Amino acid sequence: MRKRVVKKWNSLVEGDVVDVIAPGFATGTSEIENALKALRRWNLVPRVGRDLIGKDVLCANTDEKRYQELKRSLLAKDSSAIWCLRGGYGSIRLLERLKKLKPPSHCKILLGYSDVTTLHHYLNDFWGWPTLHAPMLDRLGDKKITPEDEKILKRVLFGEAAEVMFSGLRPMNEIATQVTRLRGKVAGGNLATLASCMGTPFQTFAKGKIVVFEEIGERAHQVDRLLMQLTLSGYFKGARGVVFGEFLGGKEPATGVSKVPLILQRFANESTIPVFQGMPIGHGVRQKVLPLNTSAELTLEKKRGKLKVLTGSF
Repeated sequence: MRKRVVKKWNSLVEGDVVDVIAPGFATGTSEIENALKALRRWNLVPRVGRDLIGKDVLCANTDEKRYQELKRSLLAKDSSAIWCLRGGYGSIRLLERLKKLKPPSHCKILLGYSDVTTLHHYLNDFWGWPTLHAPMLDRLGDKKITPEDEKILKRVLFGEAAEVMFSGLRPMNEIATQVTRLRGKVAGGNLATLASCMGTPFQTFAKGKIVVFEEIGERAHQVDRLLMQLTLSGYFKGARGVVFGEFLGGKEPATGVSKVPLILQRFANESTIPVFQGMPIGHGVRQKVLPLNTSAELTLEKKRGKLKVLTGSF
């Protein structure tokens, strides 16, 4: 992969057009209406393509139609952001088509998380775009994020915040307790989604990066398998550090208790790079916006990590 210069996107202003796409699962009419109302409350102009929702065995529409919606949004010169409606599954099915698309000269914001990790990964590493690991638009519309996280997200989008701060991160291994200052660009997102790119033409590595992971519904052996897949592929070689967000669900059927925390701790114990946990990102109530492919600095204060991440705006 040829290394690309990281670009910047323009901050939003009132009246800007936001393209709404559904690269993964579909959602209902009422959820779509609530999502569009949320953008209008911010004095933004939502734009929905005619093929947003259609018929498919799994996803919001066929691969080709979902790709055309994505392509139109990426190339459109009259919109300032692309906000994914819902996660689920489907974005990885668009990569073969996406690799044939020449990056436009302008850079805009992509927002989403979970399944959208695939698109973040591609735009970050193959186009050099910064993106925002942020709540899905349907969650914003249904008010399923905290007022605090919504406020921070809006400030980042409208250029009122030059950085996002994550404090209180707990060191998970000895090397993390010795950190003075780590610098690198932020990568990551959903663990299973990123791991699905390993062994494909879209695999990249975390050299020089601070990697953040979150997950939901995966039991201990599944999380361990995913982390081992990344480890054995060489993904972590040269990484600056790892920070775990929320890992929800995954309870063992026999006990009703999750062993995932034990797996994350074992990964940290076996790791030769600093590992922290406590990022308020994931599938829970807390969904603090996290800029990806932007410069970040991780320091240790009073035995807790503090991650300062720059936004990707001018």
